[in-house]
Amino acid sequence: MNRNWIIILLITALMLYSVPDTAQASISVSARSAILIEQESGRVLFEKEAHKVSRIASITKIMTAILAIESGKMNNMVEVSEKAVHAEGSSIYLKPGEKIKLEDLVYGLMLRSGNDAAVAIAEYVGGSLEGFVFLMNEKAREIGMENTNFANPHGLDDHENHVSTAYDMALLTRYAMNNEYYKKIAGTKVHRAPNPTESWDRVWKNKNRLLTELYDQSTGGKTGYTKRAKRTLVSTAEKDGFELIAVTLNAPDDWNDHIQMFESAYAHYDIAEILAKGKIKGIKDPYFKNMLYLDHSFDYPLTTEEEELVRVEYKLRKAPKDGADQLNENLAGKANVYLDEKKIASLPVYYKMEKEKENSFFDFFKNIFTTMTGIDYHG
Repeated sequence: MNRNWIIILLITALMLYSVPDTAQASISVSARSAILIEQESGRVLFEKEAHKVSRIASITKIMTAILAIESGKMNNMVEVSEKAVHAEGSSIYLKPGEKIKLEDLVYGLMLRSGNDAAVAIAEYVGGSLEGFVFLMNEKAREIGMENTNFANPHGLDDHENHVSTAYDMALLTRYAMNNEYYKKIAGTKVHRAPNPTESWDRVWKNKNRLLTELYDQSTGGKTGYTKRAKRTLVSTAEKDGFELIAVTLNAPDDWNDHIQMFESAYAHYDIAEILAKGKIKGIKDPYFKNMLYLDHSFDYPLTTEEEELVRVEYKLRKAPKDGADQLNENLAGKANVYLDEKKIASLPVYYKMEKEKENSFFDFFKNIFTTMTGIDYHG
């Protein structure tokens, strides 16, 4: 073969091999680390150094907030300590000895990034700062945040080992957004809280400019900044039921980074229902035909091109012989969903026997009447 043709073929092969995903190709962010995921499935739609361990600043407070909410004490009054009042950095200006509802502390934490609120929450929920940090790391392990270590409840640069990744913070946010209480607080633009020593209420406006002024589809999030972490941001968005989570670490232009990620995803992906809840159609086995069902649906974000690459394989138990050992609503197998050759989901498949209609007391006498008279009585 001509040497020039070999070179052309090699260049063409390299170009084809290196063509990135359409959505990925359309995004260029200022962030050192970034990720975009879909809420329901957790599918990663964009990433850049997403597993790089970094300082995270005040987006730490997402963990502090969800632990406070899950404590079940949101209506309890918290007495503010001297230690909380003297926390450095951003503040909601608590006073030593004042009593404030835990719920209001969480609003002050999320909307105004109060470090004093973070310490007050930690001392109350965890019994101490150390006790609360233990709870933070326990929850991180539970969620699957493998490259995260929390050392405080606020994200200040006072510990070298207070770190996470864009990916881990997306996992945390996905977990938190499944809690309606958290979702409401994170998406609140303005909150009013009683001020026990003044005649006027505290009024807190959310620092998240995506939510308050820049992006109509924004549903919440958390801002962060320290000198060492630089600008960090977690934000969420929703459009026609398509919910997204974006995280950036060390991002000089984070507002635009997030808008660009969201808009690119909405332009290139749609939420497709791959499996519907209820009876499964198209099963040919006579024993299983019209007897199988799914107890929940499966939706997944797909590009137009990817929709042609999805397939479902059913792996079912062997049908019992002669009707013995009937499954009767037990697990019959699973439905495996593949995108190209990658398995993206596995759903349990259940077997449901058609129950015989139970005769009522009226039906009993109706049958006797019909047998004796030959007349079919319809009431």
